[in-house]
Order: sequence, then C-alpha cells, then structure tokens
Amino acid sequence: MRSRRSSRDSSTAPEDGDDSEQQPPVGSADECRFATAQQFRKTTDGSPKKSPSISPDHGVWNPSATGEDSAASRSSNTLATATATTPTRSPESPLSKEQMEDMRNGRRARMRSNWACSIRTLAVTLISAFVLYSIVQSYRERQCDAKGCRMSHMSPVYLKAKDFDTEHTRFASKYNLYLYREHGVDEDYPPKGVPVLFIPGNAGSYRQVRPIAAEAARHFKNVISKDPALAKSGTRNLDFFTVDFNEDITAFHGQTVLDQAEYLNEAVAYILSLYHDSRKSTMDSELPDPSSVIIFGHSMGGIVARTMLIMPNYRMKSINTIITMSAPHARAPVSFDRQIVKTYDDINDFWRRSFSEKWANNNPLWHTTLVSIAGGGLDNVVPSDYASISSLVPDTHGFTVYTSSIPDVWLGVDHLAILWCDQLMKVVARAMLDIVDVRRAEQTKPRAERMRLLKKWLLTSLEEGTEKSLPRTVPTTLLTLEDNSQNITSLGQRLVLRNLGEAQKPRAYLMPVPPVGEPGSIKFNLMTDQALETGRNGKVEVLFCSVWPPKSGQGAALFSMNMDLSGDTPGSTRLACRGATSDVIRLPASTKDSRYSFDDRTPFSYLEYRLEELAEFSEKEVDKFEFVAVVDKADRKSNGWVIAEFVSTKDSHIQSNVSLRGLLTDGVHASLPADRPLVTDINIPVIHSSLFAYKLTAKLQVCSDGQLFKPLVRQYLADPHESKFFVNVDTADINLHGTAPYLPPALRPNHRRGLSLQIWSDPTCSSPIEVSLQMDFLGSLGRLYMRYRTVFAAFPLLAVSLVFRKQFQEYDNIGRFISFGEGMDLFVSQSLPYVLVSLSMMVVSLSFAKAESNHGIPSPLEKRAESYPSTTASMQFAKNDMLIGLQDPFFWFLAPLFALVGVGVTVVVNYMCLIIVHAATAVYSVFDRRPRWESHERRRLANGPFSASSPRRRIIVTSFLLLFVATIFPYQFAYMVACIVQLFTCIRALKYAKENSYGERSGPAWDFYHYSYSIFVVMLWILPINLPVLVVWHHNLAVHWLTPFSSHHNLLSIMPFILLVETLTTGNMIPRVTTKVKYVTNFLLLGLAAYCALYGVTYAYRLHHLVNIFAAWLVAIHFSKSRPTVAVLKEIFFVDSEESEKKRHQ
Repeated sequence: MRSRRSSRDSSTAPEDGDDSEQQPPVGSADECRFATAQQFRKTTDGSPKKSPSISPDHGVWNPSATGEDSAASRSSNTLATATATTPTRSPESPLSKEQMEDMRNGRRARMRSNWACSIRTLAVTLISAFVLYSIVQSYRERQCDAKGCRMSHMSPVYLKAKDFDTEHTRFASKYNLYLYREHGVDEDYPPKGVPVLFIPGNAGSYRQVRPIAAEAARHFKNVISKDPALAKSGTRNLDFFTVDFNEDITAFHGQTVLDQAEYLNEAVAYILSLYHDSRKSTMDSELPDPSSVIIFGHSMGGIVARTMLIMPNYRMKSINTIITMSAPHARAPVSFDRQIVKTYDDINDFWRRSFSEKWANNNPLWHTTLVSIAGGGLDNVVPSDYASISSLVPDTHGFTVYTSSIPDVWLGVDHLAILWCDQLMKVVARAMLDIVDVRRAEQTKPRAERMRLLKKWLLTSLEEGTEKSLPRTVPTTLLTLEDNSQNITSLGQRLVLRNLGEAQKPRAYLMPVPPVGEPGSIKFNLMTDQALETGRNGKVEVLFCSVWPPKSGQGAALFSMNMDLSGDTPGSTRLACRGATSDVIRLPASTKDSRYSFDDRTPFSYLEYRLEELAEFSEKEVDKFEFVAVVDKADRKSNGWVIAEFVSTKDSHIQSNVSLRGLLTDGVHASLPADRPLVTDINIPVIHSSLFAYKLTAKLQVCSDGQLFKPLVRQYLADPHESKFFVNVDTADINLHGTAPYLPPALRPNHRRGLSLQIWSDPTCSSPIEVSLQMDFLGSLGRLYMRYRTVFAAFPLLAVSLVFRKQFQEYDNIGRFISFGEGMDLFVSQSLPYVLVSLSMMVVSLSFAKAESNHGIPSPLEKRAESYPSTTASMQFAKNDMLIGLQDPFFWFLAPLFALVGVGVTVVVNYMCLIIVHAATAVYSVFDRRPRWESHERRRLANGPFSASSPRRRIIVTSFLLLFVATIFPYQFAYMVACIVQLFTCIRALKYAKENSYGERSGPAWDFYHYSYSIFVVMLWILPINLPVLVVWHHNLAVHWLTPFSSHHNLLSIMPFILLVETLTTGNMIPRVTTKVKYVTNFLLLGLAAYCALYGVTYAYRLHHLVNIFAAWLVAIHFSKSRPTVAVLKEIFFVDSEESEKKRHQ
C-alpha cells in the first residue's frame, strides 16, 4: 500500500520571488509526524537542497551520542536554524498501525485550537464555578453574626524612648519604642504604674494601643484611685508601652517574627530599668522594683509574645501574663514560608514540653498565664479556630474565650475591631487592673489568683467547674424576721414574684434548703430582671442564711449589716446570712422588645449553685445553710420579677442521642413541658464540627397569665469557651468553632463533648415549648470559606501537574506536545474520575486508621516526640496535617470536591493566561513587523524570535544573577524575574508559531510554544508561594533595612528554574525520551500531585522545592542532548564569540 499525501500537507516556500512549487519526496513516518512542509532550494550546481527545517528525530533522547554529535546538535538546536537530513522511505514500504495512528493524531492536532474546550471540561468548570459561588455567597449572606461594637474615645500622646538606641539593640534603626499617655489623665513622665507592653500584629500600627490604654487610664482615675482600699491592696495604673514595627509583615515571614521577639526582649529589659529610680522619689519608694511586664498582643503580636520566651536573650520570669487578641496560636495562617512553619513548631513544642513536666521546678512557664481572646465568625482575616490554645496550655494556666461569651460584651467582632470595640475594651481593661499587685516584684497577683480573676471577668461563670465565692465568705448580715410561716415556701416549691414592693415595705421570702443527697442531683436557680446588690441601692437582695443562735461572747456587733424585718414583734427569728453578690451571673435581657444580646438594656441577674456547694463551706452542722432569703426591699409597688427554685438535675437536663445520619435527615427535636424548670440544658454530642451550621426554632404558645420574659438561649461549647446568647428567641442561626480542620488535639481533652443549648424560659407560662434544630445546608457551605481558603494554593497545582503529565505522555509516545487545554481535556476525560475516587478512598482509609489507633497516623513531616515527657509523649500533634485536616470519615467528599474546584480554577486561570499571552503577542507583532516586500523565508531567517547570544554570554549573565541571589536578592525575587522572562518566551514562541505554521496548528514551533506555555503555567501557580516573602523584602527596603534574609539565599532553590528558563529563551525544545527514563518524569509529576493533596495546605512552601526538583530534571533532559566536553568548554571560554557564530552558521 502506498502512502499518499494530500495537497494540504505539501507546500513549498518560494525563494526570492520564485513562485514555482515542487512536489517533495515522500518521507518517513517520523517526517510525516513532525514536518508540515518540505521545502527545497536549488544550489549553484542545480542540485536540490533542503531549506532549514526541523529534524524528524529532533528531541529524541539519545544517551549514546558522541561529543562531536552533541556539539553539532548544540550548534543547530534552535527552532529558527535547526537542520537535518532524513533518510527517505520507499514509496512502496507500507505504514504500520502505529504510524497511521500518529498521522491521524497529527492531523487532528492541526485542526484543534488552543481555545477549544471539551464538553466534560466545560461541565467541570461550570460545576466548580457554581460551588465557589455558593460558598462565597453563603459566607456573605448566611449565618452572619450581627455587628454592634461602639467606638472607643481617647486623647493619645506618644512619648518616644530616645534612649533606647543602638547601645541597647541592633534594631534601633528599624524599630521604635513609645510610652502612651492619655492627655489630661496620665502623668507624662516618668512612669510609676505597672508596665504593659503592646505588640501590634501583621502590618499593624503602634497607635492601635490607644483604645485599651485610654480605657485603663480613665477607669483608674475615675474609679480605682478614689477607693483607698484598692490602692492599699496593690492596685495601680497601667503604663502602656507600644512598639513601632514600621508595619512589618510577620504572618508570612518567620525571620521577622524572630527579629521582633529579639527586639522586644531587649525592650522589656529597658522598660524595667525605667522603674528602678522612678519610684524612689515617690510615696511608693518601699515597693519592690518591677521584674516582669504584662504583654498585650494583637494577631501575630501574640505569636511574637510567645516567641520571646524561647529566645536566647529572654530574661527569666520577665513575662508572666500574656493576653492576646485574635492571635493564631494553633497554626500559622499560611505556610508559604519555611521559617514561619519552623518557628511555630519551635514555639509550640516548647510550650507543650514545658507544661508536660511533672514538677513545677522543671517548668519554665509555671508562673505564666496565657489568655487568648477570639472574635468569632466576623473575623475574616484569621480563622478564629486558630486562636485555640487547648493544645498548648492546660486550663490551670490559660484558656481561650470568644468575645460573644464575655459578660456585657456578648457580640462577635472582626479582626481589627477587637482592638477598638468599646464594650470589649472596658472589660479587658478592668480585668488587667484587677490582677495588678505592685506589692510583689512580679507586679501581678499569684498565678492561681490571676487565673481566677481573669475567668471571672472574661468567662460567663456558667462553665462547669466555675469556682464560687460564696463558700469563702463569712456572714456579714444579721437578718431578723417576724416569727410566722407565711413567708416560708414549702420544700421544693418554686418562688415567683411578679411585682416588687406589693407589701409597701421590705419583705423577705425564705426557701428551705433541701438535704444534700447524691452529688450534682439538685441545683438552685434564681433569675430576676433586677440588679442584685447589697445595701440600700438595689431592690432585691439574695442571702444564704442559717439560724443564728447567740452564744456567749457573741452579738450583733459581729455583722456589718443588721437587717430587721420583724416589725418589733415579740417573736422573731435571727438568721446569719452571707451575700451572693460576688457570684451573680449577668445575662442579656430577653424581653418582647429585645433584638440582640448586646442591646443597651439592664441585664438579667442569675444565680446558680449545686446543692453540695451550699454545704461544703463548713464542717459544723450549725453553720450549714438552711434557708435562701430573697429580700424584696422595694417600699412601693414597682415593676420587677424574681423566679427561684430548687430543681432536680435530671429534670433540667436533656441528652440527645441522635446520630449524624438522623441529624442530617430529621434534625433534633425536644419538647419542654408546661411544668418545666426555669432553665433546661440540651446536650447534643454529635454536633461538634465547625463546618456545619444549623437553624434553631423555639415555638411557644401564648401565656395565659402574662409572660415575665421571653425565652433566652445560650449555645456553648466546653472547649474552647464559646457561648452565644439569643434573646427573644423564635428562630436563631447556630454555628460554632468546635472541631476544625488542621488543628492539633487538646493537651487535656474535655469530657463534655458536643454542642449544648441552655434555655431559660418562663416556667409560670403553662405552655410547652417545642425546640427543633435543623441542618442549614446552604449556610454550612459558607463555613468552608475561612477553613479551606489555602487549598487554592495546592489543589489547582495538583490539576496542573497531572495535566503536564498527560502532555509529556503524549509527547514521549507520539512526538507531539499537545496544548495545555488539550491536556486538560485528556486529564478530565481519562484521569479525573480516578483522582476523585482515590482522594475519597484516601480520606476514608486515613480516618478509620486513625480511629483504630490511639496515636493516629504519624506524619512523616512531624517532629518526633521523644523529647516530650508524660502526656504528650503519646500524642501526635500533626496527625491532622494531611488531606482535609479532619479525622471524621463523614467528610470524605471534601477532598474530591476541592480537587474538582481546583480543576475548574485551573481552567479559568488557563484561559486568562491565554488572553494575556495572545494579547501581548498581538502587540509585540505590531512593533516587530517586517516590510511586506520581504519574502516569508527571508523574514523568518533574518528575524528569529529567540536569543542568539553566545553560550559564554549566557553563562556570565546567569552567574551574575546567581551571585546577586547569594548576596543581595532573595531567591523569590529571582523567581519572579524568571516568571516574567518565561512569559516573554511564550509570547515570542506564539508569534513565531503563527508566522511559520502556514495556517496549521501543529509542528515543532507549536510544540515548543505549548511546552514553554505549560512551564509558565506551572511557575505561575508557584508564584503566590514566593510573593509574600518578596513583599517583606520590598517592605524592608522601603524602611531602609538592608540586612539580607539568611534563610532566602539558597542558590539551589532557584538555580534549576534559572537554567530552565534560560534554556527556553534560546528556543530549545525538550528532547523526547523514548527509553524507560521517561517514567522518571511520570513519577515526579505524580509525586508532586500526591504531595499537593496530602500536605499542600500545611506545608505549602515545599511545593516550590518540589517543582524546583522537577525543573532540575527537565534541565537534565535538555542538557542530555549536548553534554559538555573539553572541546566544547574550550570553544565557550577561549574562542571569540564572533568566530563561534560563524562556525554555527557554516
């Protein structure tokens, strides 16, 4: 059978105006595959001679080539000047099936456009776009917390510490230290209070200290300074020092974190030195000199604060209290920098190891307390899940609390508002002033007392295990009552006061305390809309009393208050009582007009005691509480109500055993009966994931006797301390920060698991309440936004690497390098289903493997834990680093979903790059246009699009670039330059392919364009990993800080990219690999894709190095065609460049 060519496949290029055409001889199958036209020219003797064309076996891996052959190929390896002679095939020789298939593939390639897209690829892209749109729209419109922060007021004055210069620190030219003074409130200088150091966060300003410093100064002047008792107890004002870091970017750069920590330790030493003499000339000269400061850090400033304790220049015990606001303690916000990941590992390992010591003397952090305050769902900068410190610090030394839990705040705040929210600043300032004790060198109260006070101010006091003050108090009130039983309720009867002052005089109602039975079986609950205050201020007072029999030597003089309500009747009862004011829990007011928990209304007062807490304060039977006295002190009838009761814990607690499947299909339903207690607690253990959102509905019938208050709901988690209050509940959005992706396990897991709903409802309303909790599927989509934003740095690269693999497979098999779009179509149709199934199976298998093992699947990238003593030795803190970062097999669908979205994003970015390249090519063609009268062949030969510089010149340029990387520029800068150069290479390659393809869409020129374009796409997806460090470097140059980064001048991290890009600028097409060595390329790309899926989120910085290794392999393939020999090296370094050019064109 004879091989016939169509007229479409045979065309000639005229020379010097010669329009004659000649029929070329039929070539081999390889020639049919690669050559689009056979061009002939006549020599002077009339013999035909081929014009420059691409060798049929151009790009074939040939390791046995000699040095002379390599030199010859090196001198003719550009697309514009490649020449070769191909033996012709006899017309009678038949074509094999493989050759015929190659010919068909070549013809199909010539018909395919770079803009073409298969139906499957289009469908995947549309599905990805729909999923992304749904996630973003859900995040913006559904399950959104209300905003209600009020702006703080301040009058700032900043005093620069000019003496803190280069004699104290090497960073004096870059950073500055200031002392904040509130104008008209603080004394200017010298500082005489308690030192507090404010650390701004990523790109933060030292001026952000204004709200907290102003609030602390005003509260001290207006309240504390007027109470001599507080001054006598060691309370003083706070001196806020703040640091100007010139808005350093710390979230992306670990070395900057270390530099700031070093500077701050030196600043602490300087601050403490200011107090050695300032107090000697004042009335506080007898007080000890301060030996520690309080740290107040925002965002990454909290991480810098913890880093200070591991630095070599840290002074022991110079920091004992750290309060952080929206600080990502658990893990780095992004993992694009190796140093930031290592710094996090070092800090967290130190803290975990310290708190795992058996003896306090071996724990350098024994006297340190750490409080992490998180903003919640409104924080769209750092996921509030990362603020958890449960994996670092036990609850004896610190805790995590959300602003929605803090009394009198009760709202979520965003990342910046957490520093100026007036409601929050008031509470935090009072808490900081409350822990101060200048009588001690540490300037704060002992650790246990600090923790008790911080929990009192920042937690709801409804948490399990909250320490009550009542058992530690002594009787202060002698209550005298008339001897009748009308004001004593029967045992177990509920006390309800619908109005106050009905008796037109003060009146006490007694509730007998039931006998102590099984621990935790009975609770006392009291709720009122009045403030519970002692003395004559409030309308209601609650006292816990026991009968006071006068003994010898005892009398009424023992009590600070004598409350006689007997009316001078002859028979009276005396009770020794203790006030419960210190244990009052404030709750948001829930009335028919309430809308938000943070409304400006007088809060409800609530008391809650377990029965054993009312009997444990004394071993003497006569001192145990016998009555609870509710004293109505109103002398006229007024609005106000009180509800008090002793209730069985079983009646007030509902445990839901619904399964996850039942939760998804039917939800949770509970019915609160008409004779329900004041408060009901519903625990749902299956609800613990932060990726789900729910809708709560509470249906209440109309009350016949009038409703005292509307239902009040508190959703809460035991760890971290997150509570949200919903007033006037009809429906409510329920979302939480529980089990979150990529977070390490807690040091000491809490035994109470899952979401709990605490519902206060009017028990006098003889109507049941139907409570239902349904899954909000659309609202749950938005929960993925903050938790999985960084997957878009990894999963698209997974798709790109597998598409690149398809391109190399086609090139090595049939000799045609297909376009990126065609490779995407092949990947979607052939490989994507297998990828999705593999990811799903991997998630499920890892989840079950971790569930069966107590230690989980150890991460190969995790530090070994042999150095951990006791508890943490058996814990794998990096077991959630892989894949989707969760151990729950229910979320198996997330990995394939993210892969699908990654494919869609890759397709969209590919078309955006095509638009840029084609538009730039059009512009470049306009400015590089040759005269029309020139022949096509002459224009092509006279104006080759690729570099014709000598090897010597290229080596010199590359060497200088590497020298600059090693000394001045970070390798990220060189990488960005390489990306730009590669973009221009793609533009020149596309221009050349269009001008020399004769209307076809195949051939060597198009192969090279597709190859260079795919390299550019791969490099483009690595660019975001390198940009943050580049931004930090540029910022340092802007502030005139020229000290180079020691961790970003590794030549091996950029040399393969530079060599590959430089090689492509000469127009060199990568050789085909026809031996088994081609499986190395396949293995490297599969390994890159696997790493993107497994660790691309948690260790994203390694993606650069993996692609760098792949680039080195491509460089090796390029150089395998022209291995350097002694003769070649002599030619490069000793032969003049002009002579070399002449030899190259001979």
